Amino acid sequence: MTGTLPTGIGLWAGFLDQLPAAEAIAAVRDLEKAGITTIWLQEYSSLDPFVRAALYLQATERLTIALGVATIHARDPRAMVGAAATLHEAFPGRFALGLGTSHRHLAEARGSTYTKPLTALRDYLAAMETAAGHRNPLPPRFLGALGPKMIELAGTATDGLHTYFCPVAHTAAARAAVGAGPWIAPSQMVALGATETTDELRRYLGLCLGMPNYRANLARYGFTDADFAAASDALVDALAVPDEPAALRARLDDQRAAGADHVVLQLVPPPPAARVLDRVADGLGAA
Repeated sequence: MTGTLPTGIGLWAGFLDQLPAAEAIAAVRDLEKAGITTIWLQEYSSLDPFVRAALYLQATERLTIALGVATIHARDPRAMVGAAATLHEAFPGRFALGLGTSHRHLAEARGSTYTKPLTALRDYLAAMETAAGHRNPLPPRFLGALGPKMIELAGTATDGLHTYFCPVAHTAAARAAVGAGPWIAPSQMVALGATETTDELRRYLGLCLGMPNYRANLARYGFTDADFAAASDALVDALAVPDEPAALRARLDDQRAAGADHVVLQLVPPPPAARVLDRVADGLGAA
């Protein structure tokens, strides 16, 4: 690895996918001017995350982009190395690469065979090292990790891990597992609206609860099928914090005390791009 991983606060920027390229580029510039230092891109739309990262990096001066995460089912290790190394060379210190196995139904939709995630990622990382050699230095790498074995792999084979749809207790467990060195960046949902128990928010959480790996991970922290069936108050409280200054500061303090180096704020339910920009202008990045 060459380069460093972000600290402080990052912003989940999936909303950029809603915009035409020119408008997305303008939005990224506005985010940087408003004080956002890191944005997070994902790979769940039809848009290529590496191409988008290149556009946004070229359009800004200091912004860091974390790709959290690129699925290993979308490209072979040599192609992943080529894309990541190119961005790292062109924009040194401003790009971080997250890797993950995604979900079975999404991998199969790409025509890929979904094998055991731990084995697949371990083999993929080894193949990336072979492909990189000495001529293609890679940016910092991390894994999307939920379970104990994947967390262990992230701590030993990469620079750290990114977690999604997890309570603060998961951050603490991950830190205890990997020790002081590896970087940990949990996502933290921020619930828009009057309360965090709206029907719209519960419907959004229900989409994630439909995925077996998220349910299995939450079960490790005492949640049951009854919690999953209706997105119980306890589950909502564990996953999302109200968009209120005191509550948000307290949750960020909790994440940092649990061992987070960087916290990714995700506004939920997913709002229109204009609302995200308005919220950032109101000081979200300074939380």
